[in-house]
Amino acid sequence: MVVEDGDLGWYYSAPIPVAVLGGTACRFVLDGYDNDPVPEDFHAAIRTFRALDRSALGAATSSIFAYYRDVMDEARADGGDQWYVEVDSPHEVLDHVRLGNEPTVSRDPYGDRHVYISVECECDWEPEHGLQIVFRDGATVTKVGPYDDHLTNSAAYGDDQLDGVVNRAH
Repeated sequence: MVVEDGDLGWYYSAPIPVAVLGGTACRFVLDGYDNDPVPEDFHAAIRTFRALDRSALGAATSSIFAYYRDVMDEARADGGDQWYVEVDSPHEVLDHVRLGNEPTVSRDPYGDRHVYISVECECDWEPEHGLQIVFRDGATVTKVGPYDDHLTNSAAYGDDQLDGVVNRAH
């Protein structure tokens, strides 16, 4: 069940435990829900997402680690390492991430029209832009990188060749 926030015009769920996010009680934010032709797709994506366990994030650690390395390489190239964080392997990268607790659920209005769940996270290596982890249909990580509010890399960079690319190196 979701309720409308009259001030913002968005719909929210009550806090619900989410296993893939460490069992944290999360409040889902549904963007575009009230005007969507198939609002049940939002509920289906949330159910699928809630059924995931931590292994769904584990499958994305190599992409998250690639994002970490990209940010650190840029910091070194710019001569600034004030936020330098040492992460030796993909197995350690999630130790430096604080997962968000308000996943946003929205339909891709331009591309494949699927429903995506986007999780805004904080991470030690990129305090300004953080980390965005996006799950297509609530099932599979399909994008990681700085939080830019886009659901896919092809949408973020206006490049159809990036369709299906989880992490786009800068």
